[in-house]
Amino acid sequence: MHIQFAELPVSDQDRAKRFYMENFGCEVAADVPMSPDGWRWIELRFAGAETALHFVRRPDDTPSAQPVMVLVDDDVAGIAAALRSKGVEIITAPQPAPYDPGRTVAEFRDSEGNRMVISSR
Repeated sequence: MHIQFAELPVSDQDRAKRFYMENFGCEVAADVPMSPDGWRWIELRFAGAETALHFVRRPDDTPSAQPVMVLVDDDVAGIAAALRSKGVEIITAPQPAPYDPGRTVAEFRDSEGNRMVISSR
């Protein structure tokens, strides 16, 4: 058993799609029309992952106060530096996780205002 997709709230599907493809190498698993207003069913996959990101319509432009998703990679500092160099807002620089000092975490905002965590294994 596995989780097919995790829902990620977005306002602009194309901007979000570009953000995750350019910054994390995601590939399109699905991008098909879904409604008469132009909203599409979009799923993106991270390399090697079974679970996809599925974009759902954000109800407003208010950035998320709490993290909505945790991405796991051993190079937290490298990813945070690469994101910062592209103008992505880094909320918390890489540091030991308060709940697990052997784990490194950082937080950033994606193109849609979602608060995201990058965590080492």
